[in-house]
Formats: sequence, structure tokens, C-alpha cells
Amino acid sequence: MMIKNLFRNRPLTCVFLFFGITFLAAACGSRITREAADVLILNGRVYTLTWGEPGLDGTPAPDAPRDGSGWHPDAEAVALRRDKILFVGSNHKAEKFRGAATRVIDLRGATVVPGLIETHTHFVELGQSLSVVDVRGIESEAEIVARIRAAAAELPAGQWVQGYGWDEGLWANRMPDMKLLSREVPDHPVLLRGLHGFCVWGNDLAFKRAGITAQTPSPPGGEIRKDKSGHPTGILVNSAVRLLQEAVPPPSAERLKYYIQAGLKALARAGYVAAHEAGVGSETMKALEALESEGMLPLRVYAMLAGRDEALMEDWLPRGPEKDVEGMLVACCVKAFYDAALGSRGARLLEDYSDLPGHKGVSGGEYGFNQDLMARMMKAGFQMSIHAIGDAGNRETLDFLESTIKAHPETRAMRHRVEHAQVLHPDDIPRFERMGIIASMQPPHAVEDKAWAEERLGQERVRSAYAWRSLRLSGARIAFNSDLPGSDFNFFYGLYAAVTRRDKEGQPEGGWHAEQCLSAEEALRAYTMWGAYAAFMEKRTGVLAPGRWADLTVMDIDPLQTSEKNPRKLLEGKILLTIVGGKIVYSESER
Repeated sequence: MMIKNLFRNRPLTCVFLFFGITFLAAACGSRITREAADVLILNGRVYTLTWGEPGLDGTPAPDAPRDGSGWHPDAEAVALRRDKILFVGSNHKAEKFRGAATRVIDLRGATVVPGLIETHTHFVELGQSLSVVDVRGIESEAEIVARIRAAAAELPAGQWVQGYGWDEGLWANRMPDMKLLSREVPDHPVLLRGLHGFCVWGNDLAFKRAGITAQTPSPPGGEIRKDKSGHPTGILVNSAVRLLQEAVPPPSAERLKYYIQAGLKALARAGYVAAHEAGVGSETMKALEALESEGMLPLRVYAMLAGRDEALMEDWLPRGPEKDVEGMLVACCVKAFYDAALGSRGARLLEDYSDLPGHKGVSGGEYGFNQDLMARMMKAGFQMSIHAIGDAGNRETLDFLESTIKAHPETRAMRHRVEHAQVLHPDDIPRFERMGIIASMQPPHAVEDKAWAEERLGQERVRSAYAWRSLRLSGARIAFNSDLPGSDFNFFYGLYAAVTRRDKEGQPEGGWHAEQCLSAEEALRAYTMWGAYAAFMEKRTGVLAPGRWADLTVMDIDPLQTSEKNPRKLLEGKILLTIVGGKIVYSESER
């Protein structure tokens, strides 16, 4: 009766028919005119990382794509539209997103992971190092001087010659002097930066240009090495390195932009989609802003403002941190130094250095840490990222963060970071989780420092150094990186070091303090989603899912399977494709 009455009321019937047909057409249309992908990636071994987090002991979650035979991918295709992921799943279902203009990439079994994130870089120095004399791995003073002499022969007299990469940790007990360097290269000022940046080596002309004489006092937190007669030897340590570095004419704005782009392109070739630059000064920030406005940043840049640049701090204080993280350049973090390096014996220890009784290193105000200014930056809403190496340096850093958070509870939410967290007293490890502090750490450092770290710390204290598993078991959050260019930033090397605690030669056989190893899944997350969390971007990147940024890394090996079956094979891995915001920024096939 109701239907019969409905059709008697013609106007009402028309209304119902109109809306019914419209609804059906819309429903059908949504299937027929499904949005086509710009890029369709097929036949891949895709790890989305969308399953549950592993346990604190590294045990995979119950829903992880792993069975009795090991890890297996949880998808095989990804569709990209503009700068977002449109679809992740099977090849069959992905075909629905193929359009007339869709670019199709057949990976033929290559592995896809969320875009790798380098959470502690110095890519400006990396770019610059590509245009200076590379002396990494050379242990002979004579050979280094010969390389500098050859470079000087190509330059006009009086022009600076710069080199990079001599290992100040390895050379700590046999530091060179300026005699040979000055004799062989007398007409060019020379600056040779140490591998980790905590020592510089110069010749006589460079010291004259810098005005460093026998009467020049060592600055707080640094040392001008002098001979028995009181004359500088040519070596500057810790905060004293700036005395020589500041004598070198700064690069032009265009040259600085060139260094930035060169460094970022090198990172793109290594598979990274984002870089956290640890210590951006005023001029670098201007160059980065210019590149972003020109659309010339190939990777996402998370800029940590240099805490030692007080003019920059005062400029940003009233502005506050950037809230919008959608752009290619984001600045909401401050990088500060609390102590120096372990290799040069500048890291602050609770007890004397085992190989230098009576010496504990330098930290805090004596190393240029402006506690009042950093507290003001925290209160203004900035994330703090503090370099701390020694157990005393880490304890005092945690004390500073704890006291500031207690005075201003709202600052706890800023996900503050300790960069390196290298040597920790066991009592301080639980404090990271308790305060929500992220430990930003470098797997390569452990296997590279093992040659001398035990000499500095002794057998007992070294057990709490590079303590990745101890931090994980305490519930602390971790992010992995390389601190490039001081260490090799190859992802496969970092992953290998994290899961084996061995160097590139496979030593030591059982791993150096292997109880601190992480699982392959944990290490992969530390280079992806946990790095995204450290920059407040975990809802935009770090996993592969519809609506997330189209940031992907493609490689020729399965990192999870390889780590478990034959970790040495990790060192043979290659990056095939790096995609940022849907754009291919590196392709191995197009090199």
C-alpha cells in the first residue's frame, strides 16, 4: 500500500527517484573513475612497518610478517599520487590505479621500505668535504702532507688548502705537529679537520693568519697544544678548533648553497629521504631558506639551530618553533654541545680517563653550553638536541633537562634528544624513558671506536657505552644515524653494525659487547619510523600507508632476511631508488 501511494504522489516519486539514481551513479562512479596513480610500483618486496612494535627485547609483535622461515614482505605494490601514498597492497589490486598517464615501475623483486631518515648529519660539511683533500683512512703523516702539497700546487700562493678526515681518536697518543707540513707547504695556509671535528691541524702560515702565537691562551673547554718552549705545535683540540676555523674566509652564499645541494644529493644516493642537520648557523639557515623557496631542496631538511650562534637564538626566540612540518625545511629544534669527544679525551667522565689519570674531560659552561639561553629556548617551545658523550656529560645533560622540565612541565612534550648518549652510568639509563628523552645514536661509532674506547674507559665502564639494548630494555626511544661525515653513512653498514657489533672486516668474531646488539627490525625502525618520531613527523612518514608522504627507499637486498641469514651480505647492499614526495631524487639505473 505504501509503495502504491508513493507512485500516486508523482512529485514525491520524482524526488526519491532523483536522489536514488544520483546515489547509485556516485557509488558506481567512485569505482569506475577511481583516481589514477602518478607512479605505480609493482613486483616489489614491500615492508610497510605498519604492524605492531617489537618488544623491548626485540621480539617481533604477534602480527609481524614473520613465520618459521623468517621475515617476508607484507605487500608487493605501492601507488603514488602527487606527494602522497595512494595505495599499498597486492599487484592485482594495484592495477586498479593504473591510468593512461601512470608511470609504471617494475621492481622485479627489489625491496621497498619507508624512506630512510638520517637523524644526525652535517651535510654542509659533507658537501664541502667533496671539494677538499680527503685524507680519511691514511695513518701516515708523510702521506697526508704529500697529498696537501699536491693540492697546494694547483692553487695560487696564499690561498687556503683544506683537508678532512685524519682520525683524532686513533692519533690521540701520537699527534702530528706543524714542522713537516710547514716545510712542505710554506706558501699556503693549511687547515686539516679531524674525522669527528674535535681536532684541527694547521701549518705555520695558517696559525699566523689566525693570530695564534705562544702568548695566545687556550680558550675555555679547549687546548692549544704547545711544545716545551711554549710555541704552538699545530694542533688545536675541542673548543680551540674555532680559533683556526674562523680564520678561513667563509664561503659565499652561492658556494654554501652548492655545498648543501652536494651533501643532500650524496644522501639521496645513499637512500635517505630526510636529513636532520645538527647545528645550522645563521648563514646556512639563509641558504636553506633560499633553496626551499627556489624548490631546490632534494630532501626534507630538519634544521637544528646552532645553540652557539646566540644571535640566531635571539632572532628565533620571539618567533618560536615552526609548527607546520609539511614543508621541505622545518626548524623547531636547537642543537647544543655539552661536552666534547671521547677520542680526543674531551668527553666529560665521572672518573678519570683510564689512560690519562687526573683528567676527566670538559663540559657545561667551560665548553660553551649556555644553560640560561638553552632553558629560554625550551620555554619558548623548542626541542633541545644536546651533544653528550661521557657519563658525566650525559648525567649533567639529563640533570639540566630534568630541572628545566620541572620548572616548566609543558616542555616535556617537546621530545628532547641527547645526541650520542655514548657513555652512560647504569643509574642514568632509566632516566631517558622517565623524561621522554630520545637517544640519538650512531651504530658505526661503536665498531669504529672499539680500537681505543676500552683504553679510555676501562673494562667495566665500557660495558655501558654504546648501550643500545640497555636503553631499549629501559623503554627509551632510540633513533639511529651516522653523524656524517665523521662516519660512513651507508645504511647497510649502519644496519650491519647495529645487528652484529662488528666492523667491516667482521671483527671481533662474536661482536664487540654483543649483548648490546639490536634486532634487524629494531634497527630498521630506528632509521625510519623512530627517526620520524624524533622530528614530530610520525603521522606523515616512517611507514608505508595510504595518506602518508610518498617517501620510499628501494634496495637490492631484503634487509630483514639478510640480517638474519647472512649479515655480512648487508655490506654488499645497494640503493636502487630514492623517492621523496612522489619525486624520484635518485635512480641507480639513471646514474
